[in-house]
Amino acid sequence: MKFQDLLAYQKSFDLAMKIFEVSKSFPKEETYSLMDQVRRASRSVCVNIAEAYRKYSYPKHFISKLTDCDSENSETQGWLEFALARKYIDKTVFDALTQQSEEVGKLLHYMIRNPDTFGSK
Repeated sequence: MKFQDLLAYQKSFDLAMKIFEVSKSFPKEETYSLMDQVRRASRSVCVNIAEAYRKYSYPKHFISKLTDCDSENSETQGWLEFALARKYIDKTVFDALTQQSEEVGKLLHYMIRNPDTFGSK
């Protein structure tokens, strides 16, 4: 299995791509602040899943990297709240992105609680 086959990776990658598209409409003054931060955090989730998967033989390292993913996923939600508060996204977009982020979080928590399912012993 490749890390790209993991459902958590696929969903987090899709979320990062959606956030990238949505954030294109943010004001120019947000380029190096909110836009950059929400993009970075959302991309970090799937990239850290890839890194974690390479460490599945080492349960503590695997779990540690997955908790990094979970933190980045929560950070993404926080930045989305700022985007909503500033009216850069509407409530419908916010709800859809947040729901997908919560799905990613549930998958990450499953992986953290069941590392042996992913090759970790």
